[in-house]
Amino acid sequence: MADRLAAMSDDYGRFGISPEVVEEWEDGARTDGSAGSYEWWYFDAHLDDGAKVVVVFMNKDLGAATAPLSPQLRLNLELPDGTAYDHAVAIPAGQWSAASGRTDVRMGPGNRFAGDNLREYRIEATVGDVRVDLTLTSQVPPWRPATGHMLFGPDDLQFNWLPAVPQGAVRGSYTVGGARHETTGVGYHDHNWGTIGLQKIIHDWYWGRGQAGPYTVIASFITSVEKYDFAEIPIFMLARDGRIIGDDPAKMSFERQGVYTDPKTGKPVAGVVRYTYVDGDDTYVVTFDRGRDLVRNPLTKDLPWLKRAAARLVRFDGAYLRFAGELTIEHRCREETVDQFTEEAIWELMYFGHARPA
Repeated sequence: MADRLAAMSDDYGRFGISPEVVEEWEDGARTDGSAGSYEWWYFDAHLDDGAKVVVVFMNKDLGAATAPLSPQLRLNLELPDGTAYDHAVAIPAGQWSAASGRTDVRMGPGNRFAGDNLREYRIEATVGDVRVDLTLTSQVPPWRPATGHMLFGPDDLQFNWLPAVPQGAVRGSYTVGGARHETTGVGYHDHNWGTIGLQKIIHDWYWGRGQAGPYTVIASFITSVEKYDFAEIPIFMLARDGRIIGDDPAKMSFERQGVYTDPKTGKPVAGVVRYTYVDGDDTYVVTFDRGRDLVRNPLTKDLPWLKRAAARLVRFDGAYLRFAGELTIEHRCREETVDQFTEEAIWELMYFGHARPA
């Protein structure tokens, strides 16, 4: 049994979506939060003052598709001086709502993730003495890899992904300990949902996005679990000046360099990940070069002690790592470098399975 990215003409009809246009309802609620599903809305931003922020509105934990509605708010903020706040808080199920047909997600008092026709989003989130209030305005059109649906096994178990804002302008504020900072920057938003716990279908993935010069990139390399033969799903989107110029995964290759074992999580981590996209005479080389770690957490870190104990009994040792470093995008034509740009970026390694031998 293998997995696949649903990309055939029949798949678009099956899911009721267009190959050419992403519609507003696609970024609305796609599940009802009941057992057997999960969903989250994600936002990150690089701010002009040097701060970085990640906000995730989740209707349940990543691997807990079988659980009832159990919302979580995740808020990560790194200040310009390197001080980091990494928060995850449970929200009562009665304080969660997610509209269908449009983006309007609310959880607890004062926390809202709302969009206006895939063009502009308002993200408000507070955990403890950390608050963000930011607006994201799209600069690159919404995109999905084919249908955005990844199907696993004969029952077509689903993991689905919609990058609703591949790149956008950010403005607003973040507040720490009562000190408010007005800021601007560059941001990103995507939306994920599915019908089975990710640890049952995904072994690991690298995912990164960023902007360098006139280019915007979204790149991921997903490896399924052994049950699905460790099948690989490459995903790639490259835009220049707000126009998508490449998104055919068959033209992309992926490589890891400088692999080491992270001492905290025990997972193999690549110091450099590289995506190479070849389209006729043109080659685009996208390199993420790790500078430092932002997050290195076992996935059981935020679970109640009873669930942590149960995870140990079944030998679950999943981990999540987030990195900061340099993103370099190089364009070559017939082996001659046309242009090259480097900017700071954030990317991640999600590792649900046990570390595989080299």
